[in-house]
Amino acid sequence: MTSTAAVKTENFNYGVVRQFAVMTVVWGVVGMLVGVVLAAQLMWPQLNFDIPWLTYGRLRPLHTNAVIFAFGGSALFAASYYVVQRTCQARLFCAPLAAFTFWGWQLVIVAAAVTLPLGITTSKEYAELEWPIDILITLVWVAYAVVFFGTIVKRKVKHIYVANWFFGSYILTIAILHIVNNIEMPVSLWKSYSAYAGVQDAMVQWWYGHNAVGFFLTTSFLGMMYYFVPKQAERPIYSYRLSIVHFWALAFTYMWAGPHHLLYTSLPDWTQSLGMVFSLILLAPSWGGMINGIMTLSGAWYKLRTDPILKFMVVSLSFYGMSTFEGSMMSIRTVNALSHYTDWTIGHVHSGALGWVAMITFGMLYYLIPRLWGREKMYSVKLIELHFWIATVGVVLYIAAMWIAGVMQGLMWRATEVDGSLTYSFVESVKSTAPFYFIRLLGGLLYLFGMLLMAYNVFRTVIGQTAVNPVVPDAAASTPQLSSLAKA
Repeated sequence: MTSTAAVKTENFNYGVVRQFAVMTVVWGVVGMLVGVVLAAQLMWPQLNFDIPWLTYGRLRPLHTNAVIFAFGGSALFAASYYVVQRTCQARLFCAPLAAFTFWGWQLVIVAAAVTLPLGITTSKEYAELEWPIDILITLVWVAYAVVFFGTIVKRKVKHIYVANWFFGSYILTIAILHIVNNIEMPVSLWKSYSAYAGVQDAMVQWWYGHNAVGFFLTTSFLGMMYYFVPKQAERPIYSYRLSIVHFWALAFTYMWAGPHHLLYTSLPDWTQSLGMVFSLILLAPSWGGMINGIMTLSGAWYKLRTDPILKFMVVSLSFYGMSTFEGSMMSIRTVNALSHYTDWTIGHVHSGALGWVAMITFGMLYYLIPRLWGREKMYSVKLIELHFWIATVGVVLYIAAMWIAGVMQGLMWRATEVDGSLTYSFVESVKSTAPFYFIRLLGGLLYLFGMLLMAYNVFRTVIGQTAVNPVVPDAAASTPQLSSLAKA
């Protein structure tokens, strides 16, 4: 590492990236721990100990907010701040504002952790936080946009690498979704009512809800994939042209798929059909991105034998392809008639959340942590390998149990006798799912254990090793045809 390279690398603002990276691991442990507690409560309801704050209804939104916005959000802040600096060859715009995004986001998470167990909620899925916290989220998000796009404006290279297109679109879209869905009338400090009513409120909520999945948990993490997969594989992205087509097709199509959450409701039929059609079209750009990521390993498949970080990334892409195919199929009316309101939906959500989002995040963090702290590598590569296999087995157990339970529930609920009466009571369907709930709990415990292994590995890497250099530069450029990523 030359002195010139050292000075140039140190010009990047890695402080805020380090902070978000560490908190990603911390919130991952917390969020998944709450998830395991909830899975256990579904087996043994008495585990709430008759304490209102520990009941399923209070903890469930805490779990979803912790894993999506605390764990996933912190990972996205870390990845986008790192990638935009490396690909633009420019230090983050306005360091104090970047610092505000970190402390403001952590304050949002702590506020959620306090208010949700107290029952302070709007009751909107993925948008449960009350209006004072919504305002804080808006301020943090505007600061995030200013920092990110300000860095792009001051870039030292002409080209804007495709990962930044994905990050930029997610930042803008989430801002619009958050503001529109959270237009509400406050009646007290911690209570408000939605400005929408009836089916309009449901439509706006699931326009928000599905696109929160589409942009906060998909488009954004695809930006992560388009940088870190080529870097770890040390290969150019399979098709840069496909990545651009993938971006525009995905961004346009995702926005219209929300009504598939409201099939067989009072939503107008044409709107339901529109959601179904766009959900089916969505499969094409989704698989285009998945194929682009996996084909990047052309000529590098042998690395999977010895590189557990690459294993995380490839398996995450496999789950992305599977989950998007499944989502499109579940949006078909006849399939949805069987799947909706069953545990099949829970399996689908977690194949995306644990298989795609968390796996690509693990790969990103294992790549990033040593470079941020100037280490040659993680403390233990064997622990990364162990984490990979434990997480993979855990998520397979989880989603397989939920798929089986969900299909069984759907079939039991719709079974009728010759005279039209129900063949099974609801209680019988609940009793039949109990063994699968236990398997789900086992899968969750394995996944949590893998997260704890990662936390230990990260701790030992950060605390227990001597820095080789102030910051170790990235490996050789993975996309030589692009000057921006080559320098990154």
